[in-house]
Amino acid sequence: MVELLAPAGNPEALEAAIAEGADAVYLGLKSFNARMRSSNFAWNQFEATVDVLHKRNKKIYVTVNTVVTEDEMERLYRFLTYLNNVGPDGIIVQDLGLIQMAHKYFPQLKLHASTQLNIASAKAANTMSRWGISRTVLARELSLEEIRDVHANTSCELEVFVHGALCVSESGLCLFSSYLGGKSANRGMCTQACRRLYTAHEPEGDREGYFFSPADLQLIEYIPDLIQAGVASFKIEGRMKSAEYVGTVVSAYRYVIDNWEADKKAAVETGKRILANDFARKKTSYRFKSTRAEEVLNPDQAGGTGIYLGIIDGIKKGDVQEVPYKDGTRAVHYVQLKDGHYTPEKGDSVRIHKKDDSGRESWKIQDIIESKSGAWLQLPADSGKGDSVYLLQTKAMTKRYPHLLPASLEKYRRQPNDEALPMLTLEAGFPTLGDTNKAAPSKSASATPAGAALPAKSAAAASSTPVKKSLAKKPADIFPEGLYVQVSSIADLHTILADKPVRVIINLNEDTYPALSGQQSKQQVKPLPFPKREIFISLDPFVPQEQEPILTEQLEQLTAQGYTQFIVNNPAHISMLRNKKNFLVAGPYLYTFNCWAVSWLQDNGICAYIPPAESSQANIETVFAPELRPQVLLPLFSYSVLFRMRFTLPKSYNFLYFSDKQGEAFRAFSTPSASFVLSDKPFSVVDRYHALQHHQFSRFLLDFSHTTVERRAYRFILQSLRSGTPLPDSVRFNWKEGFYDPQRVEELKQLGQKPAADRKAKPSSSRARKSGHAPSNRTNRTEKGQQRGNRKR
Repeated sequence: MVELLAPAGNPEALEAAIAEGADAVYLGLKSFNARMRSSNFAWNQFEATVDVLHKRNKKIYVTVNTVVTEDEMERLYRFLTYLNNVGPDGIIVQDLGLIQMAHKYFPQLKLHASTQLNIASAKAANTMSRWGISRTVLARELSLEEIRDVHANTSCELEVFVHGALCVSESGLCLFSSYLGGKSANRGMCTQACRRLYTAHEPEGDREGYFFSPADLQLIEYIPDLIQAGVASFKIEGRMKSAEYVGTVVSAYRYVIDNWEADKKAAVETGKRILANDFARKKTSYRFKSTRAEEVLNPDQAGGTGIYLGIIDGIKKGDVQEVPYKDGTRAVHYVQLKDGHYTPEKGDSVRIHKKDDSGRESWKIQDIIESKSGAWLQLPADSGKGDSVYLLQTKAMTKRYPHLLPASLEKYRRQPNDEALPMLTLEAGFPTLGDTNKAAPSKSASATPAGAALPAKSAAAASSTPVKKSLAKKPADIFPEGLYVQVSSIADLHTILADKPVRVIINLNEDTYPALSGQQSKQQVKPLPFPKREIFISLDPFVPQEQEPILTEQLEQLTAQGYTQFIVNNPAHISMLRNKKNFLVAGPYLYTFNCWAVSWLQDNGICAYIPPAESSQANIETVFAPELRPQVLLPLFSYSVLFRMRFTLPKSYNFLYFSDKQGEAFRAFSTPSASFVLSDKPFSVVDRYHALQHHQFSRFLLDFSHTTVERRAYRFILQSLRSGTPLPDSVRFNWKEGFYDPQRVEELKQLGQKPAADRKAKPSSSRARKSGHAPSNRTNRTEKGQQRGNRKR
């Protein structure tokens, strides 16, 4: 029987989901989940929910689907111990280190691979299945035929998103929000930067649009096909949505699941009529219907949800007052709207969209004053003229669902065990507990075995040295010290010969494969300027099922040609290349944010590591202690890929570049199979080269992926590296500040300092480019590497 899985962002949404027929719910707690901005459940609410749902034969899954930094591993262990004791039906995970920890200590916990793990093929699913993953939440970028093919080639249960908000980026590969302020999607802090208003800059002039705000997913008409394709669970997105929204969507999909065999057409039509009341964005079936970008993107549609009510045109002067709000009060005033075609009523829920696109807020209207000039709506006092207002839900839609949780939660614990954690050490290459607790803790066991007191410093810190030493390997001769350069074309290999690096990395793509594999035509044949021993081949992080057999064949050809060094960025790559005497480097998309992830990768045949693009220097140096640093290829320069899309952008996106309200500039380009958005300014810490050598790093990377290497710019970067001079017009990304930390922000504010994440971005400077020294990256590429709109500013 197929499972209908609903979101529960709070107890009210939980009640709506169960009342309308969900078989299971997924929810987050106060830590380690990808919706840290939603209400989430208190510990006692969660424990009561497990009891109540299990008595009703319903299932509950907990989201632990973020990456975890090294200094959080102790807290993560406590958290997993707590979950193991409470007993949910599964946990949804992203971090490879978490998988390693759970596999070793908590085999009772059922692990589900989050869509953030970017599992889009059977080989990727099978790789994870070997490590205790019982269910895979497939990437949302797959077609029906691909899902059917994945099921036919894996024994892993498949879960598929069928309804709700889409990420414009390929699953788990978005760095946009993190780049703009450290609020990473991989940390549950996404600010939905893709849904903002941007300005496109073209030779003909500027124009504004919501260029990357995707439509919402709706696959209700394909439910019968997905059931027949072997999908085990249908997942509804929406942990930040209202209870009424959850109830409406669950009821629609419940009806189709229960009635399609009797009359498929009638069941689907009924489901669609129910969904007409979800007040969401324009709908798409994504790749189930079309591979065109227009199926997903509409630049003229604002990124918010709801029915447009108008813009604020008038504000009642001198009538600001305080009303009860959450645990305190909120200042409100009265406003009038214009341009709308519907007047809301008292009790309706609306969303206020700031004029400058700086934020959005949901609000329930508590008062309306009627006058001859029209209705005055009571809205928060920080709403102002020009702000847009959207109707999210009418009072008439509000349903009261039976309460599920008991009135008193006194018998439930209020937080995970805070007793001391056993020493975490590494023995024989595996993270294991100290001698006092060799076995995995049972559900009834305390988080702390007898006699295992935690030292004054944290267990993670205390165990740092043995962990790193046991992972350290002597670097292979094939991975020498020095400078590595990564490029996207064969032509760029010839350019960098001017100052030859010790090794080159070339991205495998439509242009480079024929040259690497020797399958060029006679007219195209030109010897590669580097021997195969000096070439690493970097593999694309997104491996859809459609491309899996093609990539498998290409890699077989390349290894037969004598290539043995590969940068792997997806679990599927591990399945394709391990056990073949290859030297495998974990690329930045395998997210080595902690040494437990390093351990998992080493157990899967990985020999070296490129740290994640959004990691900080502090975390990199904590994960990769001096003993491990000979295995690290440290990026010093790159144009950050902020997000990637599985479609080619239409001609209307042929702008030179686009920018946000703060003047931060970006560029977009397409290949035959995907599109990319990159930062206009390069990430650079080339001036830290000598200091990092003193920190015992010895292998460094200059990454020119997705841009053309210009000889003058290349030499300028090398000159800056050798002289220790900062590159002009470059950024540090999260190198210094790391991820956004609300607690740290509050501490800085109390000290009268402004946190880096709150600082306004400065408009891109053209000074350095005019001098001809700094690298220019404002080019749009299209199919086969041909340039489109390649004028540079």
